[in-house]
Amino acid sequence: MSLFTKKHIPFFIVLVLCFTPLLQSPSALILGLILSQLGLVPTHLPIAKWTKKLLSYSIIGLGFGISLAEAFKATSNGIGLIMTTIFVTLLLGTWVAIKLGIDKKTGYLISSGTAICGGSAIAAVSPAINANANQTGLALATVFILNSIALFVFPVIGHALNLDQHTFGVWAAIAIHDTSSVVGAASAYGEEALRTATTLKLARALWIIPVTIGSAWYFGKGKEHKIKVPTFIFLYIAAVVISDLLPQFDAFYHMTFSVAKQTLVACLFLIGSAISLEQVKEAGVKPLLFGVGLWLTISVGTLLWLLH
Repeated sequence: MSLFTKKHIPFFIVLVLCFTPLLQSPSALILGLILSQLGLVPTHLPIAKWTKKLLSYSIIGLGFGISLAEAFKATSNGIGLIMTTIFVTLLLGTWVAIKLGIDKKTGYLISSGTAICGGSAIAAVSPAINANANQTGLALATVFILNSIALFVFPVIGHALNLDQHTFGVWAAIAIHDTSSVVGAASAYGEEALRTATTLKLARALWIIPVTIGSAWYFGKGKEHKIKVPTFIFLYIAAVVISDLLPQFDAFYHMTFSVAKQTLVACLFLIGSAISLEQVKEAGVKPLLFGVGLWLTISVGTLLWLLH
């Protein structure tokens, strides 16, 4: 099969434009959604694989734009909030899911994705609790839909409330599921917000390890499970350290940071192009409402805490 046909030309044109200043995160996501619904996306290509790799590269590149002192400050100031929201989300989500009669594992996966880092957390926790493909897919679809909404809604709310860059960065890192949407929303808000959000989000993502271990114990499988921690988290930390230890290459770091920000735009375009109406229908009403309710609780609660 050829790489693409004539009808796929718009897809590749937009993908190329994503690497230029002409497109930003929100517009890239919308264009991806539009092309997907029009059937102009080359679905035979490994778009999910491309997205995963590009996101990893962009996150690593963003590390070169963050000072070590800045990273320590953001992490130390936000670690208490990170821990609190993770435990509250998991406990509240598990309890509410049971009360609503939602499948236990589906509810737990949605809670895990909301508590830590969206799809990555769901992918890690799923084998640990022996969830089936339907339970995992339902949780991923729910979180994916909410991620897309957050990318647009959070910057609007931030500007409406006149949130400063740091506060918005913390809020985005805590209240938005996936790293891609966190970085996308923060990037649209400003560079300081982007730095704060990226650092805190990746600190939050490290909780995949203890949560996955705890999940395996909670569901009583009694078996060892291979825990996958995204390699880009450690490479991101390495980038922050290198840029701090070798300041003489500052021009290179600045260029890498700029390229990484634009690469993220391409990631969001690819994410949008992978969303279909069938995915939205598959998520179902009850799990989706559960995911929305849990997300709103954490988002509003975190925002109120930050404002007061």
